[in-house]
Amino acid sequence: MRTHRRTHRRSVRVEYLLPDEAASARRARRLTTVFLTRSRHRMAQVDAGHIDDATLIASELVTNAGRHGRSACRLRLQVSDDRVTVEVYDDNPNQPRVRPLTAEGESGRGLAMVRCLAQRFDIIPVSGGGKRVRAVLAI
Repeated sequence: MRTHRRTHRRSVRVEYLLPDEAASARRARRLTTVFLTRSRHRMAQVDAGHIDDATLIASELVTNAGRHGRSACRLRLQVSDDRVTVEVYDDNPNQPRVRPLTAEGESGRGLAMVRCLAQRFDIIPVSGGGKRVRAVLAI
């Protein structure tokens, strides 16, 4: 009889409900930084550069959810031995679009930055309406 050995990935996860207001992006940045800094003691080292990248991603995704959603959004952060995952849930079923970048454009760069920073970027419809936007960073 053969046995299969599974490797279990250690991870720590937290979720926050953020109100539909402009200050939520600032709060998401602070929560992300604090969570990843504290997680360093229990998990693989998340260096300052990855913390900065995850903080920017959280801020951009929460900003978009606040701008296009109709109510509060949820920010979920997860760190494991080899990745940081940032997920934002909102109630707007419309898919976000990455707009073409122009030299004159004053907005529309957020998702392009997120896609450049993330190893993986997904937009997943949620049953009952809404979507989950997820960015995964390798560490």
